[in-house]
Amino acid sequence: MQTRRSFLTSFLASGLPIAIFAHRLAGQTRPNPVPRDQAQKEEDMTPPKIDPKTILESNQKDIKKSVEKLYQLASELKAEVEKTDAVKVLSVMMLRKTEEIEKLAREIRSRAVG
Repeated sequence: MQTRRSFLTSFLASGLPIAIFAHRLAGQTRPNPVPRDQAQKEEDMTPPKIDPKTILESNQKDIKKSVEKLYQLASELKAEVEKTDAVKVLSVMMLRKTEEIEKLAREIRSRAVG
């Protein structure tokens, strides 16, 4: 029992300073400099700058198209509602159109907000 204990203490006593020294040495290593070719490649990989004006213009065109489609769907829904009786249950087509109108309205709102 005594020999195991003495072996472990001597092992730890000799290994601990070596581990601390190795840890400090590892912290003092210098990072490798980036070669110029690699630095130039990284510069070439940067995305081109996008003009916000062109983004806004395309966004405005999309909004106009969506509003026209929304108007068309709303007109079709109005025509279907006028055809059906108030006593009958709404048809599945009418519910689908209302869901499509809601979805389109949300898309327009999100584009308009930014």
